[in-house]
Amino acid sequence: MAARIISQTNGELTIQVKVSLKGSMLESEQSIIESINEVGMLATGEALKQFDTDGSPIVMGDIKLTARCNSGKTYQTPYGAVHIERHVYQSSKGGKIYVPLESGARIIQGASPRFAKMISHKYSSLAAPSVIDDLAENHDRKLSIAYLQKVTDYVGTIAQAKEERWDYEPPKLDKAIITIGISLDGAYVLTVNDGYREAMVGTISLYDSEGERQDTIYVAASPEYGKEHFFAKFEREISQSKARYPDAQTIGVADGAKNNWAFLAAHTTRQILDYWHATEYLSEASHAVFPNKGDNATREMWLEQQCHNLKHKQGAAGRILEALRQCSEKRLSPALREKLDATISYFKNNIAGGRMKYHIHTKNNFPIGSGVVEAACKTIIKQRLGASAMRWKSEGIKMILSLRTLVKTKGRWNQFWDKINFSGVPVVGQ
Repeated sequence: MAARIISQTNGELTIQVKVSLKGSMLESEQSIIESINEVGMLATGEALKQFDTDGSPIVMGDIKLTARCNSGKTYQTPYGAVHIERHVYQSSKGGKIYVPLESGARIIQGASPRFAKMISHKYSSLAAPSVIDDLAENHDRKLSIAYLQKVTDYVGTIAQAKEERWDYEPPKLDKAIITIGISLDGAYVLTVNDGYREAMVGTISLYDSEGERQDTIYVAASPEYGKEHFFAKFEREISQSKARYPDAQTIGVADGAKNNWAFLAAHTTRQILDYWHATEYLSEASHAVFPNKGDNATREMWLEQQCHNLKHKQGAAGRILEALRQCSEKRLSPALREKLDATISYFKNNIAGGRMKYHIHTKNNFPIGSGVVEAACKTIIKQRLGASAMRWKSEGIKMILSLRTLVKTKGRWNQFWDKINFSGVPVVGQ
């Protein structure tokens, strides 16, 4: 190792390192990276030693522990593997050993906290082989898939174990929150034992007076029969958001699934059918309104006007429904009649539920689209869990979704690690 400690006083290190700048720029950069990693390993080793004891007896609760031995251990860090001699403690009656260095330094499955944070963040976004390649190619760190999964599984398990106890502060927003938009949806994941099952995502979006989205909180849960766990998690987040913004209007936005409305009605003051789903149905039905091939230009003009009316005019949904019902008397192909009937039922049910009053929402800058939660289905679930040939066990889905919602919700990932840094690494999975 070219790096060496020159001096060490008052918790500060002075390290000397020699860097080769010979060859091409790419070769010089590689040399710089290697030297930085050498410095990092040397400094991290000294940092770890600060969390060890001098070998004197210690008391944990009512139990006196004595140093059993001075045992070497290799820890994984962002810069490389670091071997440390540290004290290992045990009571006079035997039993479980205690390593003060690992507790004080917040070691997670043999990884330094920064390295555990780094690789679990990568694993939340990338498949294990891709993470291994990234570490090797971009960080000069070689790691096994088994160890990567061991660390990230433990981090994910901490996230799950603490989700009901650890509260997270929202980011500081520049504008007042006038509206809370609440949506939920699902996406299918291929499981090992049950084929395709639906994982759920919920979003709580915060809007200012202009209708601009300022922040979004993400909640997700793995497939389950009845979805009770997802609803419980989502309800906790909804309650916390309402408490933070007690004067905000609460709007439920969804795509039309019946069970979504039952949940949203219990937690929001207004519910609105996703405008874009409504216009998609209307687009399909417009071919029944203008079934002749030569009517395409007229049909498009009619559709554009009706979509505009639907968004801005009071009672537009009812007038469109009546126009569609009149088309039922036409002679139509089975395919066109099926689309027309589906749209009539869609409009009829949602008008009856009071969920198509788009003019009110547009006038007041309330949300009218469920695009946020639909995008979340892709970014939270499908991008990571839906890749070709992937099949997941339930615990793996839970772990990934816990990590991804922490990463995707602004500010939470760092707060999660701040809590580990403050309170220590929880013992989980026992």
